[in-house]
Amino acid sequence: MNLPNKLTLLRIFMIPLFLVFMEVNGIPNRFIWAFIVFILACFTDTLDGYIARKNNLITNFGKLMDPLADKLLVMAALISLTSKQHVPVWVTVVILSREFLVTSIRLIAAGNGKVIAADKWGKMKTISQMIWISLELLYFTVQYNAMGISCMVLMYITVFFTIFSGYNYIKNNLEVFKG
Repeated sequence: MNLPNKLTLLRIFMIPLFLVFMEVNGIPNRFIWAFIVFILACFTDTLDGYIARKNNLITNFGKLMDPLADKLLVMAALISLTSKQHVPVWVTVVILSREFLVTSIRLIAAGNGKVIAADKWGKMKTISQMIWISLELLYFTVQYNAMGISCMVLMYITVFFTIFSGYNYIKNNLEVFKG
């Protein structure tokens, strides 16, 4: 297993640690720790892609698992923030619906021997989600009003990229449903 794939697995293993900090009362500065773990997990996403492209270490495992790791991280954060009434339920439902739909298409394609990598819109969606959630986590700890407005603007930008990238993904992969 190459280094980019190990970083992808590390991101997946960081999710339970993130959730411990988000959900377990009594841990000092737990939301700051959750923010730090989330940022580090996001950094592994950037790093694994950079290393894989630079050293020509792109694998089918990475094409499939890297986006899945991103989705798991984002889902964990959204569900946790929604349970704390910090993110609207409708936003979480829209984002999770898109993620399940795209993952289902990827799994169908994989069953037919085809690996579908993320396109530029999917990457923009992931970047916007990670930036928005990072800011939400930071706002959750400091409650600075101007940051709350920025979170709301980023939330709508993220919802736009989520919907648009999902539409684009379906449109570009309709052949998965044929036959």
